[in-house]
Amino acid sequence: MTGDSTRCVKAVAHEGVPGSPLQAGPVFAAPYLLGEDERDDVDTYARASNPGWRALESALADLEHASAARVVGSGMSAITVALRSLVAPGGTVVVPSDGYYQVRTYAQEFLAPHGVKVVEMSVAEFGDGTLTDVLVTAPDNSVVLVETPSNPGLDTVDLRAIATACHVSDALLLVDNTTATPLGQLPLDLGADVVVASGTKSLSGHSDLLFGYIAVADPELLPAIDRERLLSGTVLGPFETWLAHRSLGTAGLRFERQCANALAVAGMLLEHAAVTDVRYPGLAGDPAHAVAAGQMSRFGPLVTFRLPGRDEVHRFVRAATLVAPATSFGGIHTTADRRARWGDAVPEGFVRLSCGIEDTADLLADLDAALKETTLHRGRPEPAET
Repeated sequence: MTGDSTRCVKAVAHEGVPGSPLQAGPVFAAPYLLGEDERDDVDTYARASNPGWRALESALADLEHASAARVVGSGMSAITVALRSLVAPGGTVVVPSDGYYQVRTYAQEFLAPHGVKVVEMSVAEFGDGTLTDVLVTAPDNSVVLVETPSNPGLDTVDLRAIATACHVSDALLLVDNTTATPLGQLPLDLGADVVVASGTKSLSGHSDLLFGYIAVADPELLPAIDRERLLSGTVLGPFETWLAHRSLGTAGLRFERQCANALAVAGMLLEHAAVTDVRYPGLAGDPAHAVAAGQMSRFGPLVTFRLPGRDEVHRFVRAATLVAPATSFGGIHTTADRRARWGDAVPEGFVRLSCGIEDTADLLADLDAALKETTLHRGRPEPAET
C-alpha cells in the first residue's frame, strides 16, 4: 500500500498537457451550453453537477476507499444531507451523546418533529451492548451515526464491532471521520456504510474554506443523497471546490507533522505539573488507545487537557506565542479552544488543543513556557474585558 503523501498527490494528479496549468482553475456556474437533443447534457446547472465537483469527489473517494463521494458546503451539511436522505419518518436514528453538540441539536430539533425516533448514546454505551438492545426493537433501515475519535473527548468506538451489530439489524452505519481523516482511519474498510466529514479542517488544512463530503461504500445510496443535495441547495461553491482540491496534494505531509506534534505534546503534558487529565488516543496509556490502535494508522492532531479553570485557559493562550484561540481545528497553526464555552459537558478548564505543523521542538518549548507563565500568575485577577 502506498504512503499517505503519495495517495494525496495521486488523488489530485492528472495527465499533464504541455503549456497547461498543473491544476485546473475553478469551474463557474455559467455559461453551461445546452445540447440540441435536450436529453444527454451532463452539466446543465452547477447546483446539480459540474466538472469541479467531479474532480474533487474522485479524489475524496480514492482517499476514503469509497465507491463514490459527494461534496457539500460544510461538515454539518454532510451530516444533515446524509441523515435526511437515509432516515425516513417512523425510523430510528442513533447519534452520539458525547460527540459534536450540533448533531444532537439537529436530530432533536429537526428529525424528531418529523417522526424520527432519536436515541442519544455515549461512546461507552456503543461498546457495552446498549446499541444491540436499541436495534432489536428499531425498525429496519435505521441509521447509526458514530464519531470516532469523539469531539471533544477523544474516546474511540470499535467500528468493526459496531458495523457487525448494525448489519445484523439491517441498520446503516455512518461514521464521522473528521478528526481522523482518511489518512488516519478508513471506516469503509472497517465495515461502515457511509463516511461523513468536515473537509474544512485537516484535509484542506489552511483554515480558509468550508466544505464537507459524504463517501459511500454502496453506490445505490447515491440517488437519494444527490436528490437531497440538489433540492436543498447544500452545495460547495466553485472557488472553494478548486481550493479544496488543490489543498489535498499536501494533506499527507501536513497530517503527518500534525500527528507527530500531537504525540510529542501529549507526552510532554503528561509530565507537566500545570495540567491534568491529558487525553490523546496515540498514548499507550490512554483509555482509547487499545481500540484506536486496532483501527487507526495515525491518531490525529487533537490533544485535550485540563487547567484549573476558565481564567487559566485564557492566561495560557495569551502567554503562548504559537497558539491562537479558535474553535475550528486541523489547520497549519496550533490552536486552542475552551470547549465549555460551547456548552459541552466538560470542566471549565478543559482545553482542546489542535497541533499545527510548527517544528516540534519549538512548539514544545512554547507550550512549556506558556504553562509555566500560567502557573506563575495563578490567582492574579483577569484584566477587565472591553
